[in-house]
Amino acid sequence: MRPSESEKPPYVAKVEKIEVDHRNNVRVKVRWYYRPEESIGGRRLFHGAKELFLSDHYDVQSAHTIEGKCIVHSFKNYTKLENVGAEDYFCRFEYKAATGAFTPDRVAVYCKCEMPYNPDDLMVQCDGCKDWFHPSCMGMSTEQAKMLEHFLCLDCDSEDDAKRSSNGYPDSTISESKVFRLASQEETFHYCLVLQTEELQFR
Repeated sequence: MRPSESEKPPYVAKVEKIEVDHRNNVRVKVRWYYRPEESIGGRRLFHGAKELFLSDHYDVQSAHTIEGKCIVHSFKNYTKLENVGAEDYFCRFEYKAATGAFTPDRVAVYCKCEMPYNPDDLMVQCDGCKDWFHPSCMGMSTEQAKMLEHFLCLDCDSEDDAKRSSNGYPDSTISESKVFRLASQEETFHYCLVLQTEELQFR
């Protein structure tokens, strides 16, 4: 949908209903998608360039503000696209505009940097532990990573072959401890208050 300022990218919304009033004016009820930079927490390193949040913010707009059609894929389907077009976006979180809360409020993390997956970044999977790693975190260039046929992370590579064969490969399921939790605005504010209180007590 056409933004109010021409230099801004178009707004993205899900059309919920199309209505025509007694003057034949066509209006659409929409549910807005937010870009990460439009959210309370702002854009983070793991947010993809085409990532959107489905918000609880509803609105009614004139049909004349519609610029065209786009596709908002599920996160899983987006990662399977061979070519990402200008009309392709993805959504993996719902977002409460008033509080900044996300659903789900946690997401699996990967690599030794323990960050959620950004589909814009190349990652390589370890043949041993089945975790995924950024080439830069493993001391490799993107070009070197693309040439790999097999890859073992530093931990798996340092293990003894006999030990690995006797114990089997680790479970590829992400454990509960390996998650990134997205705090809402209220929780972040509460955390800051706790820190300030502890600091005062320490002094």
